[in-house]
Amino acid sequence: MPRDSTDDDTRPIPRVPPEPATSARQRRATRPPREPKPPKPPKPQPPEPPPGRPSERHAPAGHGHGHGPVDPASRRVRTLLLALLSPLALAALVGVVVLYPWGEPAPVGGHSVGVPVTGDVTSAQTGPCLSPGQVQVGDAPPDDKRCLTVEVTLTSGPGEGARISKAMPIEPTTPRFAVGDAVVLSYSGTAAQAATDPGSYQIQDFQRGTPLLLLAGLFALAVLALGRRQGLAALAALALSFAVLALFVLPAILAGEDPLLVAVAGAGVIMFGALYLTHGFSARTSVAVLGTLVSLALIGLISAAFSAFTSLTGLDSDSTTLIASLGHDVDTRGLLLAGVVIGALGVLDDVTVTQASAVWELRRANPAQSGRELYASALRIGRDHVGSAVNTLVLAYAGAALPVLLVSALSGVGLGFVLGSQDIAQEIVRTLAGSIGIVASVPVTTLLATFIAQREPSPEGDPSSPIGAQ
Repeated sequence: MPRDSTDDDTRPIPRVPPEPATSARQRRATRPPREPKPPKPPKPQPPEPPPGRPSERHAPAGHGHGHGPVDPASRRVRTLLLALLSPLALAALVGVVVLYPWGEPAPVGGHSVGVPVTGDVTSAQTGPCLSPGQVQVGDAPPDDKRCLTVEVTLTSGPGEGARISKAMPIEPTTPRFAVGDAVVLSYSGTAAQAATDPGSYQIQDFQRGTPLLLLAGLFALAVLALGRRQGLAALAALALSFAVLALFVLPAILAGEDPLLVAVAGAGVIMFGALYLTHGFSARTSVAVLGTLVSLALIGLISAAFSAFTSLTGLDSDSTTLIASLGHDVDTRGLLLAGVVIGALGVLDDVTVTQASAVWELRRANPAQSGRELYASALRIGRDHVGSAVNTLVLAYAGAALPVLLVSALSGVGLGFVLGSQDIAQEIVRTLAGSIGIVASVPVTTLLATFIAQREPSPEGDPSSPIGAQ
């Protein structure tokens, strides 16, 4: 096809004249001004926590005892806890009133050891065992026993200021007194004989009042230094426990009341007073009280059943001495069960308070958890705690029964006979029954705490809470 020449543009390309050179300052001056950016909206601030709750609302829960500030319980929860705990507290108080020996004279031991007096050792010499006025002539025979002759200056009692001399055979069971020792003597004579008759006195033991008071003071200082106000409350709870034991439990048992019933009533008063004094009046403390009560009842039932099943009598050297001193019979098996209940109470308090606090802190950290998830999370914390708690109880009982264990180990009979003996078998029942109660206290307290905590308003007003949506 022939090419159309008209389509050919053969004209020369016109040259565009170059723009005049401008400096950077001129270009900036001629640039149109930028439009100002709109201001950024302020970031939303997190809402202030409501009064009465700690600011660390979502701190991870751990092994705690709930000593910090706690949320006030709702009216519904307070009513529920009051309905559950009021009959139990009333039963404990009624038990104390009924079992206390009102108006009865204090029991007196049938085997009096005399009036205690104090003295200081001024001289201690080892020599032959001679009566006052005797003199040894010649050498002592090789098998002759040696005695420790002690001179004591009396510092109290009818013969205060007098000096007496006592000779004691040197045996493995005899204390070794030295010059300067403060001792306790028993006086069984009359006032006229006190200053002149050494036979009216028997050296019994060392004086330990000052060292024990010093140790108690160090203990109180350590508790107050670490716990401060909480430590002061703990010391008040400890004083209450000692008062209940000394003023109610011991007099009631000595008066002939059933030891198990006395221990249950006394443990109830100790538990209510100690827990509320130490941890305050709150829903979690009330749940811990409920968990402790249920676990104590389980311990009592198991120990009563297996003490009967294993035919434990409770008769050991201590209970035999008690019966001989009182002059009347005592339910020694009930005495054994009372010791189980009171001994397990201290460890149960620790476990139940920890579990109740764990449930509340887990719910505070994640209010959207279901009841099953909350229970499972708290139970995992309890599994870590229960192992150490059981080991604590076992070692406490083993330490108390160490002399019995040593004597049994020297008996030369088989292990089965040793474990089945009265002294060892009662310690086994005591330990295992208490340990079962401690293990059971974890799921029991966790279940109770989950049930109560789920009926509290949601910490953040979450609509998934049963009451938070109201």
